[in-house]
Amino acid sequence: MIQKSGYNNRSQFLRDASLYFAEMQQRGELTTMADDTIIEGHLIVYFQHDVEHKLAGIRHSPDLEFTSYNHNCLKHSHSCVDVMQGIGTAAAFRRVMEQMQNTANIDKVTFVSAPIRQEGCC
Repeated sequence: MIQKSGYNNRSQFLRDASLYFAEMQQRGELTTMADDTIIEGHLIVYFQHDVEHKLAGIRHSPDLEFTSYNHNCLKHSHSCVDVMQGIGTAAAFRRVMEQMQNTANIDKVTFVSAPIRQEGCC
């Protein structure tokens, strides 16, 4: 299982597996989190260039606070991708994702939650 997962080091595999398991036990997936759970992470949106103006409203949403934003155009797939680092409630992230998933020419929307940390850098 360690090698199939791409790890060369058993300790690193166990560390990452235990962190993932603990996070799922404590918080769950975005789809199952309580509405008022405060989360932070990255909203990643792949889209065709003609809908970029629709993402501006999301970046300035009153329900989510985005602290970082990056836009790139992917040469091979001819897609644009925006990566937005934000914080807000699980319900607000779900609403925004559902809105984007139901918008023409938005190809893929995903959310990567930040790990749960009580202390450390930043």
